[in-house]
Amino acid sequence: MKKSLLVLLILTLFLSGCWDRRELNELGITMAMGIDKSENQYVISAQVVVPSEVSMKTNSQGRSAVTLFQASGESVYEALRKMTKNSPRKIYPGHLLILVISEDLAKEGIAESLDLLSRDWELRPDFYVVVAKNTTASEVLNVNTPIESIPATKMYKSLKVSERNWAGTKGIILDELIKDLLTDGKEAVLTGIEIIGDKEIGSSKQNVETITSSTEIKYDHLAVFKGDRLVGWLNEEESRGYAEITNSVKSTVTAIPCPKKGKISVNILHYNAKVTGAINKGTPEVNIKIQAEGDLGEVQCPIDLTKPKTIDELEKIYEKEVEEVIHRTIDTVRSQYASDIFGFGEAISRSNPKEWDKMKEHWDEEFPEVTVNTQIDMKIRRIGTVNNSFLEKIKD
Repeated sequence: MKKSLLVLLILTLFLSGCWDRRELNELGITMAMGIDKSENQYVISAQVVVPSEVSMKTNSQGRSAVTLFQASGESVYEALRKMTKNSPRKIYPGHLLILVISEDLAKEGIAESLDLLSRDWELRPDFYVVVAKNTTASEVLNVNTPIESIPATKMYKSLKVSERNWAGTKGIILDELIKDLLTDGKEAVLTGIEIIGDKEIGSSKQNVETITSSTEIKYDHLAVFKGDRLVGWLNEEESRGYAEITNSVKSTVTAIPCPKKGKISVNILHYNAKVTGAINKGTPEVNIKIQAEGDLGEVQCPIDLTKPKTIDELEKIYEKEVEEVIHRTIDTVRSQYASDIFGFGEAISRSNPKEWDKMKEHWDEEFPEVTVNTQIDMKIRRIGTVNNSFLEKIKD
């Protein structure tokens, strides 16, 4: 018994309290952060929650739910610490939802600005990273948003919902971005975010006091990187093509032409794309195999959907349309950016590691010439709650 008590007493010497404990009222909870570059200085913007406006225990004063603090420094870390000069609380990024990087900084290179964010123990690396297109990161974070009083929450949820339902956007978290920057044979992409409308009105309360906001922030297009530098943008069709190649389609709607005239919308419910590499007679080759399933969502042409032959025809039209989008996307990326965002090199590395070791140093020259083969199999499972559209019965 005495020995047991002695052991317990000794163990207590090695126990400590929460040495790094901080009270909640000492922290500025940061939900979104922006990084801009001005000459040789990093300009950091932190979107911080105003406690009195989000607390259920106190009455709201009708002010904005967030405030924006800014500081500049020779490093991201220095700028964050400098914010204590005008913030009454220490900036705490432990609940960060989204990081916005300005387009100008992205063109210079993003690696240095990401080092602190990947190293800091307070940060969870599961926040989204996006690029501010045709604007600065601070201007994006300065827009008031409807529905969600905290703009960071709006940006986070919008990207999450869009990624699940539309193939043109992709939510990239910090860990995934750094992995793409470090992987041989695979370049990075990030979703773009832009401001639509008047930036001055967007930063005022007036922007959320009307049914239609004068200014909004929306996701559009994918930023193409080579190394850690932004080299260009994919348009909406090309962004969709990228998603189709890289198996990033969770669910989306694709409009295809009817056999004669008009359009039919296909709701994609299941999608699987597999990219494999091969060496054919000493030449690298990539095979893309896609399997998709969906329902008919909207019919804008007179067509008899009760015939199996019609469904077969629509499936072949879908396959042809997707194949054309994929090859147009690949051609654009190869000719304009020479950046292997699709991971073709990585696919060859998996299948032929020895051959890849020989060609990886000059993959930039090989990538534009690599042969790409596509195989697409589409199945339309359902046509909806009605058979033929009433358009069939409407006479011209």
